[in-house]
Amino acid sequence: MPRPRQHGSTDSVLHSNEVAGTRLELLLFHTSDAQVFGINVFKVQEIIPFQRLTQVPGMHPLVRGVAHLRGRNMPVIDLAVAIGKSPYPDLQRTNIVITEFNRSVQGFLVGGVDRIVHTSWDRVLQPPRAVGRNTYITSVTRIDEQTITILDVERVFDEVTKTDTHVSERITVDGRGRGHRVLVVDDSRVARNQIQRALEQIGVECELCVDGREALMRLQELQARGIEVGARFSLVISDIEMPKMDGYQLTTAIRAMPATSDLYVLLHSSISGEFNYDMVKRTGANRFIQKYSADDLAAAVLEHINDPD
Repeated sequence: MPRPRQHGSTDSVLHSNEVAGTRLELLLFHTSDAQVFGINVFKVQEIIPFQRLTQVPGMHPLVRGVAHLRGRNMPVIDLAVAIGKSPYPDLQRTNIVITEFNRSVQGFLVGGVDRIVHTSWDRVLQPPRAVGRNTYITSVTRIDEQTITILDVERVFDEVTKTDTHVSERITVDGRGRGHRVLVVDDSRVARNQIQRALEQIGVECELCVDGREALMRLQELQARGIEVGARFSLVISDIEMPKMDGYQLTTAIRAMPATSDLYVLLHSSISGEFNYDMVKRTGANRFIQKYSADDLAAAVLEHINDPD
C-alpha cells in the first residue's frame, strides 16, 4: 500500500492559543476478534496477504517468523498474541501490515484490514484509567459512532527488540547536563521511559507529561505562580503524534505565550519524512529528531545546553 500524502494544519488559532488539530489518518483493522484497532497511516508502508514465513532459531516468542519482501528480511510480530488476544483461527486469512517507525521496518500479523479513516489529533483521547498501567492502548477515538482503539505499537516493538537506551561514554564522559531539567511530552509510556533513561545518564532531570495539553497546562501553571519557565526548563522534548494536543499544536501555543516564546522545543517522533522538517519550521520548533537513538537525543540536548544560542 503506498504511503498517503502527509499533511497538516497549523494556521487556525483557537482558544487558549491552540492551533487546529493536525490531521490524522488511521488504518483500521482487527486481530483475532471483532475489536477494532487503529494505527497511524504514516507508519504504514503496505499491506500484504499472509505468506509463508521463515523460522529462525532464537526468535522472540512474539515473532511468527521472518518475511523476505522487497529485497529485505523483516520480522513479523504476531499482534494478537502480543496484546493478549486469542490465536488466529486461520493464518491463511490474516494479513501482514508492514510498518516503518523508530528507524526500522517490521511487519505485524493482523486479522482483517478494514479501511482508512480521517480525524484529527485533538479528537483523540487518553485511554480510560480503568485499562491500567500495563495496557497496549495508547489512545482512543470515536469515528462514525464506533470506538477506535489506537495501539501502542512502539511498546510491542520494544518488547521484541529491547531498545537500547545506553548513551555512549564519549557523550556522558563529563556529565555536562547536570543542573538542567527538561519537560518530556509523550503519550507512550515506553517512549517517556526511554527518553528519561537516556537523559539521566548525562545528568539531566526530566519532568514527564502524557500529551501536549498537560504540558501546556504545566507551563501556564508555572507562569501563574510567578516562576520563570526558562529557569525551570532548559528545553521541551515533545512527541508529535499525541491525543488532545499534538506536538505541533503545543509548539505553536508555546510560541504564542510571551513567557515561553523563547523556550527551546525539540520535536521527537517515530515517523520520519520531510513533512516533519517542514512543520518544524512552520510551527516554530527548533529541531526535529527521529526516534529512537539514545546517543542522538543526548547529543542534541547537550548541544543546546552548551550552546543555547
